[in-house]
Amino acid sequence: MRLFSGHPLVTRWQAGVTNPAETLRALEIIEGWRTRLFDLGWLMKCLNEYLARRANAEDRCTGRFWESRYKSQALLDEKSLLRCMAYVDLNPVRAGLAETPETSDYTSIQQRSTALKQSRPEEGTTTPQLLPFVDEHTIEAEEEDMVGRVRLLDYLELVDATGRALIAGKRGAISAEAAGVLERLNIDQRAWLRHMAPRQCRAPLALGSLVRLKAFAASTGHRWVSGQRFACALG
Repeated sequence: MRLFSGHPLVTRWQAGVTNPAETLRALEIIEGWRTRLFDLGWLMKCLNEYLARRANAEDRCTGRFWESRYKSQALLDEKSLLRCMAYVDLNPVRAGLAETPETSDYTSIQQRSTALKQSRPEEGTTTPQLLPFVDEHTIEAEEEDMVGRVRLLDYLELVDATGRALIAGKRGAISAEAAGVLERLNIDQRAWLRHMAPRQCRAPLALGSLVRLKAFAASTGHRWVSGQRFACALG
């Protein structure tokens, strides 16, 4: 009610002047509003509408501001999280807006690179703190928990090497240092580069191992989820 005008029936119910039938309907409307409070789709709709109206006002124009509806993917394991992070961090390099990952504005890899150069954060900074990678001194021999976990320097090397391999007009190859990260994670190099290339097809609903994709399909009522062949290639 603080963000939207509400509904006249709910306003009457708040004033205590509704009959039993109107009260029941008002409570149904309120329940729908409460459901929206944890609905990601509704949140994105409200956020996108606000940004679109503000951008159109600044540009003094009307019409569609966003190209299409937002897309989301379920990341089912740590390998998928790592691939998603690297893909997003390489977006500015892929689009030609930056030459290196550390010069890519508004990315986590730029923030992590800057933090490495600084002995301590600058006073008055409002940059949100990122969750740390696993510290190399705290890694224990827990094979199942180790899958997909890398050190920060490993990740920086991997993204840098992948970015150089994806430069337009060059075939490229992942360096030996970064390839060691993929080898430890049991990820095929060629499949990794295919995943990092610009996507022209519809993104799958979820990313993860074949076992987790099948479990995701069963839990969400889908008979089949795309990306299974890719999951087998990445390992």
